[in-house]
Amino acid sequence: MNDNLQALRDRIDVLDEKIQALISERAACAQQVAEVKRASGDHNECYRAEREAEVLRKALARNRGPLSDAEMAQLFREIMSACRALEQPLSVAYLGPQGTYSEAAVLKHFGHAVTALPLTGIESIFHDVESGAANYGVVPVENSTEGVISHTLDMFMISPLKICGEVELPIHHHLLSKADALGAVTRVYAHQQAFAQCRAWLDAHLPGVERAAVSSNAEGARRAAQEPGTAAIAGDSAAAIYQLHSLASNIEDDPRNTTRFLVIGKQGAAPSGQDKTSLLVSTRNQPGALHSLLAPLAHHKISMTRIESRPSRQTAWEYVFFIDIEGHAQDQPVASALLEIQPEAALLKVLGSYPKAVP
Repeated sequence: MNDNLQALRDRIDVLDEKIQALISERAACAQQVAEVKRASGDHNECYRAEREAEVLRKALARNRGPLSDAEMAQLFREIMSACRALEQPLSVAYLGPQGTYSEAAVLKHFGHAVTALPLTGIESIFHDVESGAANYGVVPVENSTEGVISHTLDMFMISPLKICGEVELPIHHHLLSKADALGAVTRVYAHQQAFAQCRAWLDAHLPGVERAAVSSNAEGARRAAQEPGTAAIAGDSAAAIYQLHSLASNIEDDPRNTTRFLVIGKQGAAPSGQDKTSLLVSTRNQPGALHSLLAPLAHHKISMTRIESRPSRQTAWEYVFFIDIEGHAQDQPVASALLEIQPEAALLKVLGSYPKAVP
């Protein structure tokens, strides 16, 4: 064997030993944290969104390559996930079945050392977290191509849960099948949003082929695995679970296609230094009402990153507004703005302040 190659392998062995010892030392510290909390009567859950965001940001600030920021963040998330599980096992509900992008969002944010609970609907996720059947939930809220998921917004009108985190997941769609060629495909299964995100590719490569909408892309993959001559639009996870191969990769029309998910729980997050706050606001029925609501944000130089309107479900033709702003509700500028908005609003509900998504 080449002497240089053997020397490099020996060096890797030495580094592996050091890395393993440090990870074990970190895990022992996590166990001690749990013991200190129990001794002090602190029974709050071990997941602290602001602390984990801080750890990830520090890791990315130190990163000099050759690993990408995304790869470095993934390594640290898994270390934190394994150490967190030593303190307290967590269960996280998501929109199932297995193999969905919602499951991928759970694993990206919490790591693999959690129990991921697939549920059949967004309402079920809110219910399970409210009842304590799950510690947290992950729900989709908007897609960069197709816009907001209205059912998620509607649930915040009636739920007491808080937003305590967000996940931004790049979406790459593949055409998966048991078939060997595009010409053998007579039907394509997918969620209606996936069809919309891949419309141009389907029109160009599978014109006239039936498009059958299903409840999730993973459900489409399950059917494609059982029905000859069919294919599904789904991701890598679904391909592995249902043993399908890719007839075409990255077929989304917009390569920047991204879905944003929210982490919901019973407790909010403390300030992390790089935060967002989500608000639910309704206006009084009078001229200039929306302007009066938004004016304090401008006065305190607070950036508004999103505003969406939804029917109030209380009175016909009345609407509520979902607003995302920069900063934490405990930050002085945001706190001052909220005090000024309160008397101008028919309803003001802080849905949560949480760390901005880390890549």
